[in-house]
This record gives sequence, structure tokens and C-alpha cells, in this order.
Amino acid sequence: MILAFDTYYYRDKAKTVCVEFSDWADDKPESVCSEITEGISEYEPGSFYKRELPCILSLLNKKDLSNVDLIIVDGFVILDDSGKPGLGGHLFEALDKKIPVIGVAKSKFHSNHNNVKELVRGESKKPLYISAIGVVLESAFNHIKNMHGNYRMPTLLQILDTETKNITDKEKTT
Repeated sequence: MILAFDTYYYRDKAKTVCVEFSDWADDKPESVCSEITEGISEYEPGSFYKRELPCILSLLNKKDLSNVDLIIVDGFVILDDSGKPGLGGHLFEALDKKIPVIGVAKSKFHSNHNNVKELVRGESKKPLYISAIGVVLESAFNHIKNMHGNYRMPTLLQILDTETKNITDKEKTT
């Protein structure tokens, strides 16, 4: 099983969504689950993981991780050429280095050249920035490259993004 996570912030809350799928070529998730977390701290430049990692771990605690082969996060696994861990790197550590993590970022991190690969999908001129830990970067790159979809964002990651930003009236008031 492959899990992909994204979090959307509004007011002092965060909505974290997990899309589950089995094959890189899947065009539909096997399941989608979400969780609202309250009391979210402010964004701290250079330490994004402090804000998002607790949200992902909270949702992961509700999953059976024994059949999880890999996790995808919206962001970087490694932030720079010195190997400073990003969200994905901290997640890998929190999971005792047992589940590989791929990061898919939409914008470049200025000091990261050696631990990231630029992936241009479809007819987009803008690349995605792929980083990884626990799996060879070239393999991670090829996995994301071969995901379903003809656009910059693979279909399942676009579904994830849409679900994350879809805040229901109930979620707005809870």
C-alpha cells in the first residue's frame, strides 16, 4: 500500500488528508481519509515540519502500517545539499526508518541541488521537485513520473490536493 499525505491550514486548524493506493498507475484511490487538527502553531520558516508532522502522525496512528510500502508527502524529504531533513526526513525518522518516504514539492528550495530531481510531466513548463529517503532517488523519480495523469500533478496527487482544500460546513464549525 502507498499512502500520500497533504495538509491544508485555515484559521488555527489543519485538515490532513491521506489517499491510499496500491499501484503507481492507479487513477483512483482505494480510500481517502481525513482528520481536522485544532490549535495549529504558526508557520516557522525553515521548520515547516514542526507544523505539519504532528498532523500526519496523528492520522497515521489510525492506520495499520504493517502493509504500507511507501509514503508520499507534499514537500521535501531533504532540504539542502548538506542533507538537512525536511518534512519527509522527519517523518522517516518518526517511523523508525521503516517506511520509505518520497517528497513531491511544487517549488524549489534554493540550496537543494544534490538531493532533488526536477520532474517535468505532461506539457507543463514547471517541474515538480522529487526527493526521497529509504528509496533510491532515481526510483522515487520514476515512480512519480509513471503515476497516472497527463498533467504536471499526477491524478492521485491532484485528488489529494482537491480533497485537502475541500472544507465542509461541518469542518468549518468544528
